[in-house]
Amino acid sequence: MQPFQLPEFYTPHPARLNPNLERARVHTRAWAHEMDMIDVPQHGTVIWTGEDLESHDYALLCAYTHPDCDGEALDLITDWYVWVFYFDDHFVELYKRDPDVKGAQAYLDRLPLFMPVNGAITATPENPVEKGLADLWRRTAGNHSLDWRERFAANTKHLLDESMWELLNISSGRLSNPIEYIEMRRKVGGAPWSANLVEHAVGLEVPARIASSRPIGVLRDTFSDAVHLRNDLFSYEREVLDEGELSNGVLVFEKFLDLPTQQAAEAVNDLLTSRLHQFEHTALTEVPILLDEHAIDPIGRAAVLGYVKGLQDWQAGGHEWHLRSSRYMNKAPKPQLGVLGSYAKTMPQRIRQFSSTPKVVEPYALPEFRTPFTLTLSPHLDQARGDVVAWAVENGMTSEGIWDEQKVRGFDFPLCSAGIDPDATEQELFLSGCWLTWGTYADDAYPLWFGTTRNLLGLKTQTARLKSCMPLDLVQTLVPANAMELSLANLWQRTAAPMTPAFRATFRETIDAMLDAWVWEVVNMHFNRIPDPVDYVEMRRSTFGSELTTSLSRFSHSATVPAQLWGTRVVQTMERSAMDYCTMLNDVFSYRKEIQHEGEVHNMVRVVENFLGVSQSRAFEITYALMDARLGQFVKSVGTDLPKMFEDLSLDAGARAGLTRYADELKDWIVGIVHWHEETDRYDEAGAVPAFQQGPSGLGTSAYRLKAGI
Repeated sequence: MQPFQLPEFYTPHPARLNPNLERARVHTRAWAHEMDMIDVPQHGTVIWTGEDLESHDYALLCAYTHPDCDGEALDLITDWYVWVFYFDDHFVELYKRDPDVKGAQAYLDRLPLFMPVNGAITATPENPVEKGLADLWRRTAGNHSLDWRERFAANTKHLLDESMWELLNISSGRLSNPIEYIEMRRKVGGAPWSANLVEHAVGLEVPARIASSRPIGVLRDTFSDAVHLRNDLFSYEREVLDEGELSNGVLVFEKFLDLPTQQAAEAVNDLLTSRLHQFEHTALTEVPILLDEHAIDPIGRAAVLGYVKGLQDWQAGGHEWHLRSSRYMNKAPKPQLGVLGSYAKTMPQRIRQFSSTPKVVEPYALPEFRTPFTLTLSPHLDQARGDVVAWAVENGMTSEGIWDEQKVRGFDFPLCSAGIDPDATEQELFLSGCWLTWGTYADDAYPLWFGTTRNLLGLKTQTARLKSCMPLDLVQTLVPANAMELSLANLWQRTAAPMTPAFRATFRETIDAMLDAWVWEVVNMHFNRIPDPVDYVEMRRSTFGSELTTSLSRFSHSATVPAQLWGTRVVQTMERSAMDYCTMLNDVFSYRKEIQHEGEVHNMVRVVENFLGVSQSRAFEITYALMDARLGQFVKSVGTDLPKMFEDLSLDAGARAGLTRYADELKDWIVGIVHWHEETDRYDEAGAVPAFQQGPSGLGTSAYRLKAGI
């Protein structure tokens, strides 16, 4: 018997079938034989028989997911999918069933040789996976720009490399936590790779200058998450019960939330639906603004609209194929709802997400937050306290009706800086305290001035002006017109001047991301929208300013740590797990202040309450469990994964010392933030900002009302 009954899926778009299906079946059958994928033993094991290929019917998958492309394009896309599924099964049989970590790594290390972004392939294929990849790359790469080739090669490499993450989890018997799982599944599951092939099928590329923007990224990530969660539901029996796989969303929910398998499956389906709702919301509200802001020409707009439609077609077709393929568990599903039924069935979930109302918070007590790190405070703390308060007053932060001097002193941002950077010089500690003060002040001002007033024009104008306060050439041309601008311009000159031009640009990007995240929060306020849980976790890192502070630490190690190491899975996991622990820590401390006194919707406890439909106390329990999981993941990354990466990559002493020191700084960052939350009075009721404040308003300087003397 099946381990659970498949749920009722949200299917807002009808599946359509490409008329070139039979041609693709004939072509890909011959191609798979030519690549030695059929009935050719690999290390004594036959991966696929001809019957396996016929029953899986990848041509049907591609004909459903790409219903409008011509026959030649469908042939190529089908070959790509045959290759990627063969790779997955080949990797399972040779390296997963009897875990062989060393052999798997050597196998994966060769594959980039067969997809050079520039130049010809020079290596000789040694197995069907390499042979197929070489053939596919030659047939595909020449049709696309360098930007597309780089994106597709990177996504293909992620798909291949993160198979090691699955293998390491299996060999150690480790089940990932939900946040880690969603992030890593995107890479190993291959849906971003599929999104690149959607561009190939459409015949137009997303313009390079917006390909890395938030709206396009959200489309890609929500598409990816929905594809993978759907696959997890259909493949649970095969992966978990047959292959001993641990990378399955149903299993992760089952164990982490302590749910029966059927309830875990329903929860995964709810998250799948939420991600599709997020896709639709982004396509309808954020993408049109993006196209206008960047003055995208008609061809570029057609490419983006074709991309959106192609991703929707993929969702619909992928679902239909899962219902038909012998590869998956698909017996006796619940009757599917159809388009109108899907909208009707999921309307309560959609309405609930856009129906946030202020609530009286039930009494709750916070536990003691223990971390395995030692707190050390800078000896310059007392001096920084006075200097930072004076700086805030001088830059107008106590003159706009949001803060007064007493609040600035009570918030005590230098205490946070003294913990997160105990070795800072007197000047470094002062600057760190100023950045925390500026970021928190602006984070308070944005919802007050532009959220409650629904002043989108003012929001966009203010954000553009703040970005203009950070010229890469350090030549200030904008005349500051309020405290946010005046203080940011001052901090930018002090902090960015010593940086190299390249690192200055990177630092600027982290602040831009924080500003854009604040815009995201305000837009959610306009829609009265409680965020999707995945979107919330990922955006919270930016709204909290995490990337800003960690980028300054990176800068201090840029001379010894090669730039490419910052993008490795180990370092990114180390950073993101630390960030997530601290953002959720902030959310549990600020819950009463934000939810009861400020009507806020951006809080992890509130997001969990809304998404899972659980009580406040249960939402806190789940949030604490997520915090523990992310802290444990950070400890593992630092204590186990980082030393292993040193050995695997044969890093020199300088790189090892730099990354070790960076890990120690992240420990200080965590314990310093914990200590500050326990000591500051920001989260007392007296620390709450007013529920409504008519901020500055108008265009340019008219984006807000100017205060005398500012």
